[in-house]
Amino acid sequence: MLAHWDDVEGRPRVLGHLGGTWFDLGRAAGTVAAGLQRIVLPGGAWSTPAHVHGQNEEIFFVLGGSGLSWQDGETYEIGPGDCLVHRASGAAHTLLAGGDGLDVLAFGTRCWDEAPTLTRARAVWLGEGWVVLAGDEDQPWAREVAAGPPALPDRPSPRPDSIVNVVDLVNFRDQMPGYASDWRDLGRSAGSRTSGLRYQRVERLNRNCPAHCHSAEEEIFVVLEGEGVLELVPGPARAREGVEETAIRAGHVVSRPAGTGVAHAFRAGADGLTLLAYGTRDPADVAYFPRSRKLYFRGAGVIVRADPLDYWDGEADGR
Repeated sequence: MLAHWDDVEGRPRVLGHLGGTWFDLGRAAGTVAAGLQRIVLPGGAWSTPAHVHGQNEEIFFVLGGSGLSWQDGETYEIGPGDCLVHRASGAAHTLLAGGDGLDVLAFGTRCWDEAPTLTRARAVWLGEGWVVLAGDEDQPWAREVAAGPPALPDRPSPRPDSIVNVVDLVNFRDQMPGYASDWRDLGRSAGSRTSGLRYQRVERLNRNCPAHCHSAEEEIFVVLEGEGVLELVPGPARAREGVEETAIRAGHVVSRPAGTGVAHAFRAGADGLTLLAYGTRDPADVAYFPRSRKLYFRGAGVIVRADPLDYWDGEADGR
């Protein structure tokens, strides 16, 4: 469940005014219910046809470069450290790279029955195929190219609440012996509802949080700066295996699917560690902390302590 973005082969997606290289970091790291793409656009290129999802909420984080977020005919300037949230059934959106290009991370959930609508191409994706709403049977990207680049207003508009920059957000501090980090809630600040994204700086030689695993939520971590160690702590059923430690550095992508029974935490190296932490939000999720034997019922906001028992405990007499 680990990949480095330097080792992931890019896939060029170029047609007319649409162009860029896509790196499927999520699949490379073994994600299941969530996805992560890195999209690198040359100057003046558009990322995708303008589109809107019916179920999937998308969160974008700008790694570098500059450009415009196009949303239903309005444009908004974007640059490094910006987070953009596109909620399901919201505005049709796409990205336009500035002269220095644009490098973004695109997080989203995988909804296999999703049918995103390409508003200008008048087509709907259905799995690996598509349905044309009007006209001929051209592929949706070809239909978008035929419609021409989206029109741009005379000047960008003031940014909406769905676009925030990490430096402008409230900083939260977690500190206990062995744990020290500062974090900012990018996703909620930009209005996300069904997924989340946090920016976290972990102090040198400290952990970001207690080791834990999720029953229903999937998490994806991207190391932006520094280096450290990924700790994997097995639950009671696999306690004899011991803690597994893996060195990580900037560019590493870590996926932690739901239901593994193996807890995770990050420990920063001598120069600290900066992470993006993305997660799906599921009110039915239960987080387990093997070192303290706690259960966190996240939807109810209740934490209890549980002593692990054998499956047959109390059942031996058959009653």
